[in-house]
Amino acid sequence: MGATTDLDVVDTGRYPVSEPESPAWWAVVERVRAELATEGCSVVPDFIRPALHEALRAECATVAPLAHFDVETVNVYNVDVDDDLPQDHPARTPMRRENAFTARDLIPRDTIIHRLYTDSRFQRFVAACFGLPEVYELADPLAGLCLNVVAPGKGHPWHFDTNEFAVSLLTQEPERGGVFEYCPEIRSASAENFADVKAVIEGRDQQRAHRLTLRPGDLQLFRGRYALHRVTTVEGERQRHTAIFSYSERPGVVGSPARTRQLFGRVLPEHRARAVRVDELLD
Repeated sequence: MGATTDLDVVDTGRYPVSEPESPAWWAVVERVRAELATEGCSVVPDFIRPALHEALRAECATVAPLAHFDVETVNVYNVDVDDDLPQDHPARTPMRRENAFTARDLIPRDTIIHRLYTDSRFQRFVAACFGLPEVYELADPLAGLCLNVVAPGKGHPWHFDTNEFAVSLLTQEPERGGVFEYCPEIRSASAENFADVKAVIEGRDQQRAHRLTLRPGDLQLFRGRYALHRVTTVEGERQRHTAIFSYSERPGVVGSPARTRQLFGRVLPEHRARAVRVDELLD
């Protein structure tokens, strides 16, 4: 796990992350586990101290302009379409990807989100919430921690994450829209369930998606590798900013070169080596 740092950014009165194994710590962990089991997602409101919400917003707003913007037509797996795929395959359904990402190497180490991502006690808390003995920061130098930027009039289309589970923190909410929608456990490590995925992205199964409106400082935990999810179109004048904390159950996980270039506009030697794959699912 990462190096221990100061956790004064967390509202430790409500969420004693710095006191692992204490009764209060276990109370929070057990609540999150129960919500993950029943809803596929858990939100820890005001995880960041309310007094620091403006600092959190300002730090992320400063790096938001560094995000890689490249509106393009993609599919739910963010992969090239193989000519051999059946005509009714969900990968053949085009969508517009309009959001942008600021990569980890552009986020200063003294920011709230970087300090939190690398903190060993926070990682222990995350692992416990997902019922894991340990979690690892991604070996990916760009995708381990990033800021998701969704501008007004744009959204983040249906997709899956490359890591098994997702942890995120809303840092700036839009005036309207920008609702998080997700379909928990729509696929598994051994079953793609293409028909179910296709029904959702084509709008034929609108009942399956859960809708969630997040507030600044809220910590969100869910299994993004297996949950189809998106952010609806942002309305108004203000961008939607979300810090994405990517961890894995094993060390050395790195994103694919194709998806890395798609998200960040560049590829590093670590991506060409592709040290570790999580599974054999489409990305």
